[in-house]
Amino acid sequence: MIKVAIIGGSGLDDPKLLAEPEEREVETAYGKPSSPLTFGKLQGVEVVLLARHGRDHRLPPTQVPYRANIQALKDAGCTHILATTAVGSLREEIGRGDLVIVDQFIDFTRHRAITFHEAFPAGPVHTPMADPFDESLRRSLLETAAELGLKTHRKGTVITIEGPRFSTRAESHLFRAWGADIINMSIAPEAILANEAGIPYAAVAMSTDYDCWKDEEEPVSWEQILEIFGQNAEKVRKLLVATLPKVARPAPAADNGEAICAEIKGLIRTIPDFPKPGILFRDITTLIKDPKGLRLVTTALAERYAGRQLDAVAGIESRGFVLGSVLAHELGLGFVLLRKPGKLPGATEKVEYTTEYSTDAIEVHRDAIEPGSNVLVIDDLIATGGTALAACQLVEKLGGNVSECAFVVDLPALGGKRRLEDAGYATFNLIEFEGD
Repeated sequence: MIKVAIIGGSGLDDPKLLAEPEEREVETAYGKPSSPLTFGKLQGVEVVLLARHGRDHRLPPTQVPYRANIQALKDAGCTHILATTAVGSLREEIGRGDLVIVDQFIDFTRHRAITFHEAFPAGPVHTPMADPFDESLRRSLLETAAELGLKTHRKGTVITIEGPRFSTRAESHLFRAWGADIINMSIAPEAILANEAGIPYAAVAMSTDYDCWKDEEEPVSWEQILEIFGQNAEKVRKLLVATLPKVARPAPAADNGEAICAEIKGLIRTIPDFPKPGILFRDITTLIKDPKGLRLVTTALAERYAGRQLDAVAGIESRGFVLGSVLAHELGLGFVLLRKPGKLPGATEKVEYTTEYSTDAIEVHRDAIEPGSNVLVIDDLIATGGTALAACQLVEKLGGNVSECAFVVDLPALGGKRRLEDAGYATFNLIEFEGD
């Protein structure tokens, strides 16, 4: 049975969130956790709430009983952990109130118990920690954030410092030089112990300040953190509540999904040496001329994006026009054409880019996308990602938000999908072909 723990920071541990709440005092081999555990249901999902710093925030970061907290959640049968935290931003692009779905940490704490393995009675235990935040939970949070239209950074490295003091300016600049994107005083020890306990763990961080690296900004203060967090906490609550059903939802039958993907893949023709020698061209014209094939693709994409807060679908010339217009019709949305230069009659905006074959550009009518609208970008295939990246930049140039980039085919060997994700864009593809 799925049971999700929510470790609340800065006021996100409200038992009123739950249906049929039941509070339990518990004890572990490492002592009592920070607070009683509150059991209940949220969105029909079994949930356990834990206040990281205690209900009255009486525990400073170094004194939080992290081992007791994680052990108590494990003893309670929790299968997943979602954590929330306030953080300082170490990057200009991470603004106050922005959310970050953390993917890496740097542990700069010095006075905390951060392992369950202080002795090796049964032999050495060294827990892998290359990717400490569970990718499936991160994906669920990112998908939900996109659906809710929340400004969210897809990844970020958090550096956890000892506290309770804030950084000096020299430290803040050092942490930036180390590659940290955000800073806090709690996440790294918690993530370490969750990994040791074998519980998938993910964290939603809310940026409340700029630490003290920006000379033109006032250095961070506790009052500033409380003010910004209070103004934006409801976003985090909504994100957690809407994510829970995704965590609890059983994965679709693998053989059924594989069968659909195999059928779609089988309808795509491969043409060697096009458009130049050495290239294997994946031709979807054979897929979209097949009525069942076109329906399979359209249904799969429509099911993914139904109910999301989308305002438009933007298709990339030319096969993205076919897929995008059909999908827009299914979703009841308008369709935006992203075209090569000289094809649109009205006033346009343009972004130039480099493809695997040449240098090119892409244009859109200036009145095609409303500022603040949520746009799904779609094309048939992602290769090196140059065209898709330019399309995303074009949407943003008009003030739109790119909710996700969707493709039928990914060619992972060419790295386009990773390129988009590294630039901060969410991606989705139905199938992939190895090689180029």
